[in-house]
Amino acid sequence: MYYNVLVGSQRYHKQTPLTYSSVLPLNVGDVVEISLQNQKTLGIITKKVNKPTFHTKSVNKIIATRAIGLPSLELIRWIKQYYPAPNGMINALLVPSFLLGKIPVLAEKKHSLSTATDLPPLTTDQANAVQVINKTPGHSALLHGDTGTGKTRVYIELAKKSIKSGRSVIVLTPEIGLTPQLVGSFIDVFPDDVVLLHSRLTPKQRLEAWWTIHNSARPIVVIGPRSALFAPLESVGLIVVDEMHDTSYKQEQAPYYETTRVAAKLAELHQAKAIFGSATPNIADYYVFEKNKLPIIRMQQMAAGKSSPVKTTIVDLKNRSDFKNSSTLSSQMIDAVTHSLEANEQSLIFLNRRGTARIILCQACGWQATCVRCDLPLTYHGDTHKASCHTCGYSTKTPTVCPSCNSENLLFRSAGTKSIVSELERIFPNAKIKRFDSDLGKKEKLESNYESVQSGEIDILVGTQMLGKGLDLPQLSLVGIVLADTALNFPDYTAQERTYQMLNQVIGRVGRGHKPGRVIIQTYNPNSPVIKQAISKDYLQFYTEQLTERQQFNFPPNCYILKLACSRKSSASAQKAAISLAEQLRMDHKAIEIIGPTSSFTEKTRDSYSWQIIIKSLKRSNLTAVIGVLPANWTHDIDPSHLL
Repeated sequence: MYYNVLVGSQRYHKQTPLTYSSVLPLNVGDVVEISLQNQKTLGIITKKVNKPTFHTKSVNKIIATRAIGLPSLELIRWIKQYYPAPNGMINALLVPSFLLGKIPVLAEKKHSLSTATDLPPLTTDQANAVQVINKTPGHSALLHGDTGTGKTRVYIELAKKSIKSGRSVIVLTPEIGLTPQLVGSFIDVFPDDVVLLHSRLTPKQRLEAWWTIHNSARPIVVIGPRSALFAPLESVGLIVVDEMHDTSYKQEQAPYYETTRVAAKLAELHQAKAIFGSATPNIADYYVFEKNKLPIIRMQQMAAGKSSPVKTTIVDLKNRSDFKNSSTLSSQMIDAVTHSLEANEQSLIFLNRRGTARIILCQACGWQATCVRCDLPLTYHGDTHKASCHTCGYSTKTPTVCPSCNSENLLFRSAGTKSIVSELERIFPNAKIKRFDSDLGKKEKLESNYESVQSGEIDILVGTQMLGKGLDLPQLSLVGIVLADTALNFPDYTAQERTYQMLNQVIGRVGRGHKPGRVIIQTYNPNSPVIKQAISKDYLQFYTEQLTERQQFNFPPNCYILKLACSRKSSASAQKAAISLAEQLRMDHKAIEIIGPTSSFTEKTRDSYSWQIIIKSLKRSNLTAVIGVLPANWTHDIDPSHLL
């Protein structure tokens, strides 16, 4: 017998399935092991065909029977049209390589005798959200809930309905560090029916999770990052995309899909509900919901009762008289931390920069430590005394003298999270302080320390944006933002949006009904409208102003955008290739606007130079047409999350 097989290998670039033979009958949706150029890989059976005129290889073995349902197969076909990329890369989304591992023997799951935890009654806003979503005939709804309004409680209520009807639930989270809190909330209600699936599990754990999902005879809740969308579920009744504004939902390698779009399509194929939750929705997404008259459900009522009062203080970083005791922490912030410690309350000090210092500079001759591969400033890490590139991973021993003039007068400027920890340890030697950022090992990561963070056992939390997302910390009374301007001045049309979202989310860690809160914001722009709107949570004013500006300068949602990039061994070679392609596109494609070419924001990476071309169009089909004629050594990103 002969079958068409979707090849799930990044090495397979053809647009059509391959034909394999089998002595055993196979079903549509079976996952099989096949040989591709003498290497074992995975494939998906799509249909039985007649014996071809050419020689075929045989299927090595059946991995899983009917594992990939028709909605998932149709989703893959849609992705190929909407986010064009080599077929093998797209097919691999459904059949991750760890499935080539030995099929695990799963212990028979014993259902616990404990009953689901009694849930608190729904607030008026929560009850209204559930009612609107259940009554709306369409598939998608935007849950625009301020931080602390209990969006998770709404998700659980909707999940109960889906599970009761015999249909599974997918809950997506942008940050793996948030999974313990989310999993804990759902396990309290569905003690035997929650499966966690993400990349920080060991290959064995991921394999067991995949098989648990596939073998489940009852509806379950699958929780994880964007890859959980492709879990082998037969019938899905609800898809939740929590913190839907987060840039982590954008796949930064081929296929460059946006999770929110894929989730909406999968919900449509399953005839399911897709709920997109955020306190700070992306402007383009909010516009789509408005334009298409899809439900936008506003939640402002605190889940824990009345919102706690929050006192906000803005500190001007240009006024150095406020920094007598520390070069990075103002007197106002130090006093606020002192007060929290005395009250046995928790503080969160936020800085969206890793490392100890972002710049290593010679004050004698002006030499600066840069990456030999990327020409980017190296970040100093005081704990290892290494200077590292956060783009390519290059690392070297930190110099003690200037290699250019031999001066010992080296300056370490622009603080990172590690230097903030050192400063806090100097000022508060008896406090328990812990840092959370992406430089940490597995045992030090947020998800491994969630209980001590949530309980208030740690006095002062220091970290990057992962601490600003979704965490509910009952003992937290202070948020200190060391530098509010880290993203504000980036040369990108999303810079103000990212700043508003980041500040709104971090500020939202306090004032959630647990105890009075305090926020200290240090900034070089104390009169910035974006900062003031984030403090007041005035989303609609921010949205209206940004939408007007984007329409004026023709940025999404006013148009579609495609980013093209090429890398060469010299800047001149990359420039020549970019100019040549831009000229050709201008001649062949009249319904597009071409910006550039120009060198990429990070021009040199891993010994290669990158140039880019930005293309705008009112029709998405014009951009996919450009993708179809790109030279082989160009990359493309349609609907990019930024233009840097």
